[in-house]
Amino acid sequence: MAKRMTVHLYGKPVYDIVMETSFDALAKELSKLSVEGRKICVVTDSHVAELYLEAVKQEAAKVCAKVTSFVFPAGEENKNLNVVRDLYEKLILERFDRKDLLIALGGGVVGDLCGFAAATYLRGVAFVQIPTTLLSQVDSSIGGKTGVDFDSYKNMVGAFYMPKLVYENIFTLRTLPEEQFVSGMGEVIKHGLLADRAYYEWLKLHREEIVKLDLPLCQEMVRVSNEIKRNVVEEDPTEQGIRAYLNLGHTLGHAIEKLKNFSLLHGQCVGLGCIAAAFLSAERGWISLEEAEDIKETMRAFQIPTEVEGLRATEVIEASRHDKKMDAGVIRFVLLRELGQACVDKTVTEEELRRALEKIGVRD
Repeated sequence: MAKRMTVHLYGKPVYDIVMETSFDALAKELSKLSVEGRKICVVTDSHVAELYLEAVKQEAAKVCAKVTSFVFPAGEENKNLNVVRDLYEKLILERFDRKDLLIALGGGVVGDLCGFAAATYLRGVAFVQIPTTLLSQVDSSIGGKTGVDFDSYKNMVGAFYMPKLVYENIFTLRTLPEEQFVSGMGEVIKHGLLADRAYYEWLKLHREEIVKLDLPLCQEMVRVSNEIKRNVVEEDPTEQGIRAYLNLGHTLGHAIEKLKNFSLLHGQCVGLGCIAAAFLSAERGWISLEEAEDIKETMRAFQIPTEVEGLRATEVIEASRHDKKMDAGVIRFVLLRELGQACVDKTVTEEELRRALEKIGVRD
């Protein structure tokens, strides 16, 4: 099984994704980034800090002159410019320069925030992703999308900025709360639906082992998802074309996430959005109604919510109109031409949206 893959941009190698089952190889990987004599700041949140901060600092200290850390309170509500400002201040006071390094240790919130700070501090300093959640290992740590929320608008401020390394310790999945693992599965299933039908069927076949956190199977799952995202990113690094397919489930998912005040996790909302997109696709005759029902049942089998309470269709539709993926006032939906093949559709009507939302329990 491959433990390393390289992400290329415009035909040139840019960074490696390294898969391990511990942090034992981290110092060796960091040493390849010319950090000798430099400073490293490990950016993480209050939950992850208790689990892994000291282990990562010890490894980093083997290959650099100084290691420091920046810990902020866990939670999506803290992925904002105020926390970025605090991080800037720490880096300034500790005299970090453009040859020093940041490490994002944690889930998607940490990776997005640290990556955005790295992209903008001194017009860009190097950073490394060490994702510790399933969602960040299979999705947010790969591809260079960074950003923070602005008021209640998700990822509205950001930049495309590639890491120097993605180091995945698969063992960290063992310390995830169950709902965090479930959230990651929303993105994993999405990958199969948009790019690889055989992978989608494999996930269903191995559901029991996956939910029991069988590490070899989980490592294989992460590897295939990494390959899917790597291939899409290489072809379209700044989301001008097919990278938009990775937004399957996200337009309605982001609207639900915002309207529920982030009480549902991102991957759970993506799962709900994928279900709605499946029924929109079935209505067009691209996939069968039975296939759309199977997608809903697969989400349910992995304990991803298949319905959401307390929302009205009108407010979800209105919130989706504020999504950053709007195109000249038209909502771009990613739908399925068939299982394993996504497409962008700009013709979804409000009536169709309402019917799709009914499939996840949302109506006026």
